[in-house]
Amino acid sequence: MSHEVTPVLVDSNVLLDVVTNDPAWGSWSRVSLEQTADDAILVINPLIYAEVSIGFASVEALEDALPSDLYRREDLPYEAAFLAGKAYLAYRRRGGSRTSPLPDFYIGAHAAVSGYRLLTRDATRYRSYYPKLELIVPSA
Repeated sequence: MSHEVTPVLVDSNVLLDVVTNDPAWGSWSRVSLEQTADDAILVINPLIYAEVSIGFASVEALEDALPSDLYRREDLPYEAAFLAGKAYLAYRRRGGSRTSPLPDFYIGAHAAVSGYRLLTRDATRYRSYYPKLELIVPSA
């Protein structure tokens, strides 16, 4: 009997919570990451890698924290770029601040166009702009 595994894109906020041992979110993020890794393929992209890199002094230390045998690395799909741009435009038209990072829209779009779930603690924006995206988020 074959079991289809849906990959999970891991948002940088979850990874940063774990590597910084964030007092508010570290425990939830660590447990959620471990549980997700038990039954899914964990995926990161260059934007996530870049956002997490701020916590490391060297690429070697970052590679140790995000080993490629645990985190599958994927390029950003061009279709996700289009969708991210449209979501960001909708955000701006709703009065969103210009300081809001476009990478969040790109991360959501990558998960959406690839049919992945997204492990994040930022449910509000992703639910607003990607309503069909399956999220793994903290319960209320």
